[in-house]
Amino acid sequence: MPRFTYSARDRAGKAVADTLEAPSRKDALRLLTARGLQVTTVSESGATAGPAKQVVSVDTRVITLNRKQRLPFLEALRDLVTSGMSAGEAVRLLSVRIKDPGLRLLCTGLWERLSEGAPLSRAMAAFPAVFDGSTLSLIQAGEATGSLQDTLERLIAHLNEQRDLRTQLLTALAYPCLLMAVAGGLVLFFLFFLLPRLQALFNSLHGELPLSTRILVASSSFALHYGAFFVIAAGLGAIAFWRWRQTEVGREATDAWLLRLPLFGGFAVSQTVLAFSQTLGVLLANGITAAEALRMTERQIGNRVHRRAFHGATDRVLEGEALSSALARTGCFPDLVLDRLAVGENTGNIVPSLGEIARNYRRIISSQLNLFVKVIATVVLLAVFVIVGFIAFAIVSAVFKVSASFKM
Repeated sequence: MPRFTYSARDRAGKAVADTLEAPSRKDALRLLTARGLQVTTVSESGATAGPAKQVVSVDTRVITLNRKQRLPFLEALRDLVTSGMSAGEAVRLLSVRIKDPGLRLLCTGLWERLSEGAPLSRAMAAFPAVFDGSTLSLIQAGEATGSLQDTLERLIAHLNEQRDLRTQLLTALAYPCLLMAVAGGLVLFFLFFLLPRLQALFNSLHGELPLSTRILVASSSFALHYGAFFVIAAGLGAIAFWRWRQTEVGREATDAWLLRLPLFGGFAVSQTVLAFSQTLGVLLANGITAAEALRMTERQIGNRVHRRAFHGATDRVLEGEALSSALARTGCFPDLVLDRLAVGENTGNIVPSLGEIARNYRRIISSQLNLFVKVIATVVLLAVFVIVGFIAFAIVSAVFKVSASFKM
């Protein structure tokens, strides 16, 4: 029976190197995984290198893999690893037991690579649509230090916070959008359904209409005859603007405009501070080097103006400048944030400072979203009241004037 030499880590993270006998390399991997070992390398003793074995990949054409599978997979993996399973055995079990088609496809693809001796981080790297560079680096650091379970806990907490923020943002936007839809429907009902019938009544009475009514009738007539052209032009303009924004020049220009708006500018700054503090704190806490962590954090900043400024700050940090000092030159971070970072740097314990900043800015963003909803809802309601009030005034004044002229 062939003998295989392997290197691995046990559940405590201790490096192990030994040999074992097994019918094949795949059987050796399964035996080691069953022992709770996280395999790094397996090679047949005395074997000569032969032609590379072709790996049959899972067909991903039927089901599209994307970021949606990342968090459910990591949560399922964390649950099994916490119960005492090795990462490889947990993935193998998930590939058999999990019901969701996308997750099952992902787990099957990962197990194919794990069964060939690849570590988890390298197997995950084969699915860039699901796992980004930050996730892969964190998993790799967890494997290297033997603290994969702790790494998964921090990573899952980080991803849950990001998901909750997106959900809160979408929920906050839902109410203003509903108000605008109702307001638009009400105005269209007046202009296209009610007003033409009243106009026919006014014309039949041959009375002179007030100025407000003439403006309303002219607006309705214009909307009926040319409204479709304006809707098409607005749609084409929106599509052209959206496509221009997808370019790097357009994205940076629109992000710069966004920073100048009263409400949106402060919200964009808060989002940048939150993304910076959350991502950098998680990366540093899991043993990622400062240089690599800063570059990864840079990619998580959505606003292109802030990202470019942060890139320059990272260069200065790598040249030896303090992080708080380098960020102060960008003009993108509030003074209080810089002071907290400086305190963390001076005490040599910056990760807790980053965690405190992230917690504070989650609260700040929540408050900003509530204010945003109130402002938008108030503006929409006032606009509806003004428009409906003007329509009612124009109709009532016309009725009174026509009635008065009819009595005479």
